[in-house]
Amino acid sequence: MNGSNQTASPTGRRWKIVLAVLTVLVISAIAFSRRSQSVPIRATIVQRGDIRSVISTNGKVEPVQNFEAHAPVATTVGRLYVKEGDHVKRGQLLLVLDDAPARAQAARAQTQMRAAQSDLSATERGGTQEEVLTTQTALLKARTDRDTAQRNLDALNRLQAQGAASTGEVQDAQNALAHSDGETQLLEQKLKGRYSKPEVARVEAQGNEAHASLESAASVLAKSNVRAPFDGVVYSLPVKPGAFVQEGDLLLQEGDLSQVLVRAFVDEPDVARLTFTQKADITWDAVAGRTWAGAVNSVPATVKLRGTRNVGESTILVDNSDLRLLPNINVNVTIVIAEKHDALVLPREAIRQDDSKPYVLLVTNDTLHRRDVDIAVSTLTNVEIRTGLAAKDVVALNSVNGKPLFDGISVKVVQ
Repeated sequence: MNGSNQTASPTGRRWKIVLAVLTVLVISAIAFSRRSQSVPIRATIVQRGDIRSVISTNGKVEPVQNFEAHAPVATTVGRLYVKEGDHVKRGQLLLVLDDAPARAQAARAQTQMRAAQSDLSATERGGTQEEVLTTQTALLKARTDRDTAQRNLDALNRLQAQGAASTGEVQDAQNALAHSDGETQLLEQKLKGRYSKPEVARVEAQGNEAHASLESAASVLAKSNVRAPFDGVVYSLPVKPGAFVQEGDLLLQEGDLSQVLVRAFVDEPDVARLTFTQKADITWDAVAGRTWAGAVNSVPATVKLRGTRNVGESTILVDNSDLRLLPNINVNVTIVIAEKHDALVLPREAIRQDDSKPYVLLVTNDTLHRRDVDIAVSTLTNVEIRTGLAAKDVVALNSVNGKPLFDGISVKVVQ
């Protein structure tokens, strides 16, 4: 019995060794099978860097302080004292128009004014000086005649009481008194109100018309000599000496170009993203490599059709101390909506959505793990990760062979 047990013992050990080897082979086969089933993926690394969310559009430059001179009447251009691009000082004479017609109008208006003032004075006094003196003399005589007629009537009344005067004589005396009294009242009224209300209104209207004509002529004369209202640059001068201009035609434009406004045309979907004081970069294709810094100083109040685009107009205040930006030029506008420095940045394509909640697939030990993230600034290509990831984390982008990616699968980063 003892010999039999000793003989079987080596055989058992051999079987145990064989089983162990088979177990290792099976485990290795399973591991190899799993490795062969790993999904090949593209991945990216979370990095620190700068990120900016911007609105890119176009705009047009215009002066902050602007002056336009227009022809006050149809006339000809007399003389120009400046040319386009000239720097001018406040009060400097820029151009003059032919003002002979305006001077003639002013002279006529002054004559009409004097006549109207004389007529108005006559209506207030009851007539001209000669007419007033004549009326006053006639009134004095009428009052004397009335007093005499009154005394005659009183005397005849006494005589009639004594039987020395007839009734007819008394009646004649009464008639004479009434006539004298009526003449006196007429002359008194003539001195107080010779002219009717319509006549007075007509004279006053003539005076107002003459005054308006004089003011109009004075305005034309003032606008016929165009002077600079402030220090600036003459940036538009569309007329020449001797040219005929119609009323309202543009003569000259002057602006203070040390600061300019850029009127930016922002597409409707981006209008709500605009706020005051946002930074903006301005570039002009004619000056390569140059960027002007500005800030938004007005946001759109409405959206309007511009060509084929629905846009809101926003203005950007830009320093232009070197005067390189010119009025009416077309420029490129980049408005900075948000900006972060040293942020955790990830390509936008790495972000996935589940019930509007963003997450990523984090690669750990060749396996994908879902990780919820909080996004801050986003652009067309990148996003800022506020929470959920750390720098140098590896995040899956997509599979190379088109297979879907999900939490828990084995992967192999190939790119």
